[in-house]
Amino acid sequence: MQADEITGLSAMLLSEAIHDGRASCVEVMQAYLARIEKLNPAINAIVSLRDADTLIAEATQRDRELAGGTSQGWMHGMPIAIKDLCEVTGIRCTYGSPLFADFVPDRDEAMVERIRHAGAIVIGKTNTPEQGMGSQSYNPVHGTTKTPYDLSKTAGGSSGGAAAALAAHLLPVADGSDMMGSLRNPAAFNNVVGFRPSAGRIPNVLKPELFSSRLSTLGPMGRTVADTAALLATQAGYDPRDPMSLPTEDLTPQAGRDFSGVRIAWLGDLGGYLPFEPGVLDLCRSTLPVFERLGCTVEDVVPDFDMADLWQSWTTLRSWLTANAMRDTYGDPAKRAKVKQDIIWEIERGLDMTGREVHFASKRRTAWYHYVLTLFERYDYLILPSAQVFPFDAETPWPKDIAGQTMDTYHRWMEVVIGPSMAGLPVAAMPAGFSEQGLPNGIQIIGRPLADKAVLDMALAYEAATDWLTIRPKL
Repeated sequence: MQADEITGLSAMLLSEAIHDGRASCVEVMQAYLARIEKLNPAINAIVSLRDADTLIAEATQRDRELAGGTSQGWMHGMPIAIKDLCEVTGIRCTYGSPLFADFVPDRDEAMVERIRHAGAIVIGKTNTPEQGMGSQSYNPVHGTTKTPYDLSKTAGGSSGGAAAALAAHLLPVADGSDMMGSLRNPAAFNNVVGFRPSAGRIPNVLKPELFSSRLSTLGPMGRTVADTAALLATQAGYDPRDPMSLPTEDLTPQAGRDFSGVRIAWLGDLGGYLPFEPGVLDLCRSTLPVFERLGCTVEDVVPDFDMADLWQSWTTLRSWLTANAMRDTYGDPAKRAKVKQDIIWEIERGLDMTGREVHFASKRRTAWYHYVLTLFERYDYLILPSAQVFPFDAETPWPKDIAGQTMDTYHRWMEVVIGPSMAGLPVAAMPAGFSEQGLPNGIQIIGRPLADKAVLDMALAYEAATDWLTIRPKL
């Protein structure tokens, strides 16, 4: 196979090509390294790339194993780069921060262990914002990641490097994480698939405060739903080191499922509550006939909930968790001087939180969850846009206003994603098409609690009924 053929394959088809001998692991590694060398300097998606000779040697060993009749798994010999918020043995993990610019872990996080056990070769890391804070993947260690669809625009974040690498075919599949849309916003900005699984679906072992009020989760990204689901299956499953992790179950999406009579609620701009850049809401709404052609009924729904109150509860919990995680860093003046101001604002806000405020925010989060359950008594899925703006100038830290409405915090422009995060719901971020300027955006397909497979079923049907994922950037 030619190099462009290899990098053009989906992850599942690449796995087949490796296992049936049409492409050796060495050929696959060479093809991806050549593409990274050619395209990554402009995109800046892959960072901390390992030595090419070492990677070729590891691929050679994978070929020897196959020749001897041994495969480690479906990712055998497949290159992958891990998001730079996740620790990998022997590879620099900077968290996009000068504080960790030279940090080299001596252990793998649980998810990385599972990816290695499936046969993948870790080639480096994918770029992210400093400490993963914000949805613009720039930092003082590695610089800014651009979307391949317009190299003057941001790739989003915090899984911006992962999404951009997928869109440019620098990786066959990628991991990410999501607190405030970090698997969903970059999926929208790069025309790929992102999946935020149910809370606890993927174990998180090395992070502290196992029993804390979780808002974040690890998750997969891919160029197809099948690829994304395959990586999820590798990442997911119970781990006793994480007492909140869920049991292992089959999450393989069902092709050809009949969606006749399925009920969908289009939440749109939440009854005018959220501002959108002109064109975004119309583009996302234009996807609704796709679901109707699948047999679904779609209704406009305005949530009967105080969304401003939900935002206040969200920011309280986020600041409180951030402050507790970074209290020691903030307490050291030398370290504090190396932290960007948006994070300092978050920490200082969290340090001032009272127990009463945190308790009230948790109660409101619970109230939101119970309200969402009432929605699912009437509807099978909820749909929202994945982002409120199109990819914006890569030199802009974050949008200061949307449609004339001032954004009062560094993350207010991402508010559309907090509902599923606060309820711990499974969400597939799927493409919605492109603006007149060729900039991508997308939608969130949101399912009931723990209904990850049902969300993947719908995402697979949506993918089959559209052609957005076949449109590659002109690089």
